[in-house]
Parts: sequence; structure tokens; C-alpha cells
Amino acid sequence: MDTFGLLNPVRLWEAAEVLTRPSPVPNAAGIYGWYFAQPPHPSLPADHLLYVGIAPRRMVTRASKQNLRSRVRYHFRGNAEGSTLRLSLGCLLGLELRRVGSGKRLTFGQAGEKELTDWMAEYARVCWVRHDEPWTGEAELIARLDLPLNLDQNRSHGFHPYLSGLRASARAHARNHPISS
Repeated sequence: MDTFGLLNPVRLWEAAEVLTRPSPVPNAAGIYGWYFAQPPHPSLPADHLLYVGIAPRRMVTRASKQNLRSRVRYHFRGNAEGSTLRLSLGCLLGLELRRVGSGKRLTFGQAGEKELTDWMAEYARVCWVRHDEPWTGEAELIARLDLPLNLDQNRSHGFHPYLSGLRASARAHARNHPISS
């Protein structure tokens, strides 16, 4: 399978560019890839593709309503509850996961999410390609590429035990503490 140009993208986009209106990210289905000028962990390489995602995600009876624009923008400015990428990055950067709202949602709290958003604005870069059914090649992309920040379908990656353990510890810690306001 072709890597869709994700390994050698024509252009990498920064948060400030992606979050402008109109956004350069298409309101379409596709695959996106994340690079980091400064990696979130010392054992990870800088300026290499570390994570891929798809939009929309195929669901049992339909595809979600997400698209490249909504997902990429959410990763840059959302929270850890709605972004597995943000959850992984925040844990790697040592931010404290917290229970918020009713106590079921886990985020890094207002200050932590802002710190993560600022870090991503400085170091994260993204590229994307349109693809009508991005879920058709997701497993093969993850299997063929070295993607340490992808956990789903990537158990054989050497970074998987460390990152999944770190995330599990962060969740357990958050659940054993009071709800943050």
C-alpha cells in the first residue's frame, strides 16, 4: 500500500495555519499524519511521522460525521477526552490527567489543556490526504509504518507497552482523586 505521501509530505502545517478561517484543511474524508519538531519523549525522533489518524472513523452501521478539518482542528485545540493524540502527548509531557464535569470525563484540566495546546502550537505539524474511505487502509498503514504514538492496532510496536502503561497510570491516578473544577 502506498503511504499516501504521509512519509514525505509536500507540506507540514502548523496550528496557526490550520486554525485560520477559512481553514486550509479540507472538509472531507481522509488520513492525517503528525510530526513534531520537538518530540514529546526523548526516545522518539524529531521531525518524523509519529501518529496517523483517519476521519471519518467507520462505525458499525455508518461512518461518523467527522472530517479532516474537524479532527485536525480538534487535535490542535480540543481536550484529552476527545483526542487520543492529546491524551498520549499530555501523558508523555507529564501533565496531570483529572476528572472533570460529572467526573466521568478525563482531561488535563483547563490549565493543562492550555499548556498542551501551546506546546502543540510550537512543535506539532500535520499533513493530510483526502481519501473517500480512510478506514480501508488504516490497519495496513499502522502495520507498515513506524508509528509509536498509535496504540490501536499497534501492540507489536516497542513503544506500545510504555505509552499504554503511562496512560493507564494517568487514568487510575485521576480516578482516585476528586473532581476538578
